[in-house]
Amino acid sequence: MSVEDLKREAAARAVALVEPGMRLGLGTGSTARHFVDLLGERVRDGLKVVCVPTSEATRAQAASLGVPLTTLDETPELDLTVDGADEVDGDLRLIKGGGAAHLREKIVANASRRMIVIADDSKLVATLGRFPLPLEVVEFGLGATRVAIKKVFAATDCAGELALRRRPDGAAVRTDSGHLVLDAALGRIPDPDALAARLDGVPGLVEHGLFIGLADAAILATAQGVKVIGDLG
Repeated sequence: MSVEDLKREAAARAVALVEPGMRLGLGTGSTARHFVDLLGERVRDGLKVVCVPTSEATRAQAASLGVPLTTLDETPELDLTVDGADEVDGDLRLIKGGGAAHLREKIVANASRRMIVIADDSKLVATLGRFPLPLEVVEFGLGATRVAIKKVFAATDCAGELALRRRPDGAAVRTDSGHLVLDAALGRIPDPDALAARLDGVPGLVEHGLFIGLADAAILATAQGVKVIGDLG
């Protein structure tokens, strides 16, 4: 099976968890796109749900499929969020933000009673950090914010370069909220909980891509079948 086939298999398992009347959070990224596609098929077959997208790209995709949309202002509490991940470890700690949507993704996940991660098994790691950690930052005071972030890395036994994420044309990537993204190539994160806690206190850092204590389960598609970590409920 191709990687895309594996992603779609994980998405299909997650779509089977959706029940009529649910309030859903829709993730962003390549695996989440498969979930939205499959959810659209069930909506066309009569499934009644309302959904909060985590990015403008996901909003556009869902709307094109006729998936009913709402906002967290209208629907501040959700039943389930299904989203992808750039990395997941055995304790269901995640790195997200490869699509520069981790701020909205974290807000939506936090508003949900449950969060299910869908991915192919290449995203499962023993130690987080191989994937560069995304950091959404405001433009004002960027130099000072970099210094503060590097001090946090030093205090948590992390080391790596901070690079401003750029588009192919060289322009800085802007998130849907208008912020910049720094990617931290750490290689490994010895204590994700400690790093997340310290990063939470850095002024100018709007949100980091460490998702700690948010995911309830991960559905990982492998060549041998679907592997589940955690409790699907």
